[in-house]
Amino acid sequence: MTDPVHIVCPHCEAVNRLAHERLNDTPVCGKCTRELFVGMPIDVNTARFNKHVERNDIPVLVDFWAEWCGPCKMMAPAYQQAAKRLEPRVRLLKVDTEHLQDLAARYNIRSIPTLALFRNGREVARQPGAMDVNGIVSWVDALMRHA
Repeated sequence: MTDPVHIVCPHCEAVNRLAHERLNDTPVCGKCTRELFVGMPIDVNTARFNKHVERNDIPVLVDFWAEWCGPCKMMAPAYQQAAKRLEPRVRLLKVDTEHLQDLAARYNIRSIPTLALFRNGREVARQPGAMDVNGIVSWVDALMRHA
């Protein structure tokens, strides 16, 4: 038996405690009773970003992007497909750097799109540039194997 994991609800932001072996059982939030994994990236503001990065016990993958960025728009469908393949092992977030300039500055985002993987509240890897769904999933899987 492994230790329970904490999962932040993508709907109400409640922190749920869940047995690790139940991650694949379509768990629901103890507060709002909605599914904890929605198979799509979550658009966040600064407060939601902080909560997901700091309180989720699973890794959090963040897409730093902007509406005006052509490569960002091209990668968006691949990132959405990656969410379906990576959840519930990884939570996926989207940060609009135009609206959340504080986060872009905090993490020194110099080019977009940029993917950043967080574990236990800290950035552990970064990949600038657009990728297809297989590239995203392969990159994350390789990082998790070496973690």
